[in-house]
Amino acid sequence: MAVNMKGTDILSIHDLSREEVEQILDTTHILKMKQKLGEIYHPLKGKTLGMIFQKSSTRTRVSFEVGMFQLGGHALFLSANDLQLNRGETIADTARNLSRYLDGIMIRTFSHQDVVDLAEYSSVPVINGLTDLLHPCQVLSDLFSIKEKKQKLDGLKLTYIGDGNNMAHSLMFGGAKVGMDIVICSPSGFEPDPEITRLSRLDATKTGANINIQNDPFEAVKDADIIYTDVWASMGQEEEQEERLKSFADYQVNRGLIEKAKDDVLVMHCLPAHRGEEITDDVIDGVHSIVFDQAENRLHVQKAIMALTM
Repeated sequence: MAVNMKGTDILSIHDLSREEVEQILDTTHILKMKQKLGEIYHPLKGKTLGMIFQKSSTRTRVSFEVGMFQLGGHALFLSANDLQLNRGETIADTARNLSRYLDGIMIRTFSHQDVVDLAEYSSVPVINGLTDLLHPCQVLSDLFSIKEKKQKLDGLKLTYIGDGNNMAHSLMFGGAKVGMDIVICSPSGFEPDPEITRLSRLDATKTGANINIQNDPFEAVKDADIIYTDVWASMGQEEEQEERLKSFADYQVNRGLIEKAKDDVLVMHCLPAHRGEEITDDVIDGVHSIVFDQAENRLHVQKAIMALTM
C-alpha cells in the first residue's frame, strides 16, 4: 500500500521508514519512464519550490530546477545574498515567511542544524540538498542507480573509500534502511562520526545489513559489488587540501584497487571529481563506472521526492 508522504521533510534517510525509501525509488522509476517516453506529467502545476543555496552547486541546482519544470511547477533560486539571513534574520523567521509564499523549500548549506531548524518552523516540506553532515538526496539517487544496474539492493556490499564525511554518513543510513552491507574505509583520524555509525547500525538491525569501518582499502573492497569514492577535501576544507593529499595517498580508487573487488563491480562517485586524486581517469571513464548515470538520476529521484512531498 502506498505511503502518504505529503508534507514530509526529507532531512535524513535515518528519519525515513524502509517503506518510504522504497516508495521514493518506485516513484522514481515511474517518473523516469514517463520522461524517457516524452510523456507530459504535471502533478506540481502551480506550485513553487524555493531553493536556498549557501553552498554553490552544479548538479543540485540544475536537477531541482529542471525537475520542478518537468513536473509543471516553478523553482525559485535564492542565494545567500538574496536572503536576510546574512543580516541577522533568524532561521525561524525565514521559515515562517517563506512558508507563506512557497509550497516547498530545498536548502543546501553548511550547518545541519540550520536545516533542522528550518524544518521545525516551516509549514511546508523542507528538503535537505546537502549539509556538512548529510547528503540524503544523493544517496537516494545512488540507491536507485544501483537497483537499476543490479536489480536489487538487499544483500549487496558497497565499499566507500575516502573521508568519513556527509556522503559516508548518508551511505551508512541508506544501506542500513535497504539491507545493503556498507564498508567505510578511511585513514585513521578520518572515520565517520561515531553517533552516525551508532544510529546506522541500529537501523541495520531491522534489515540484516552490516555497517563496518575499516582502514585497509584492499581488504575493504574484497567481494565488493560497488566501490564508491568522493573528494578528499570537501567544500569548506580547502585549507586542508595539502595535508589531506598526504593522508589519503593510499586511498585512490584505481585499476589496481578495483581488480580486488568482484568482476562486475560498479564504480560510483557523487561528483565533482578531482581526477588523478581520489579516482583515476581510466576508472571514472571505464567500463565499471556508472558515475554519470548517478548524476542523471539525481533529476529523477528529486522529482519523486518533490512529487511525493509537495
